[in-house]
Amino acid sequence: MVKKRLAVWYDPEGDYLEVIFEQNEGFFRETEDDRVMEKVDAQGNVLGFSILSVSSLKGKAPLELALDQG
Repeated sequence: MVKKRLAVWYDPEGDYLEVIFEQNEGFFRETEDDRVMEKVDAQGNVLGFSILSVSSLKGKAPLELALDQG
């Protein structure tokens, strides 16, 4: 079984969470939820995602959305 490592950052001052699946060059694009951006490479492969206003999720239903793949 191949293990995949994730990189996770949380900025409490900015209330910002970032999760990266692959450390490759890419850019962030919008998703269906204004709080979530997905990081993609030039081919559209998802490299990770970020969530703004993470603390607004506390005590609410889980945030669910689909990240586009290429």
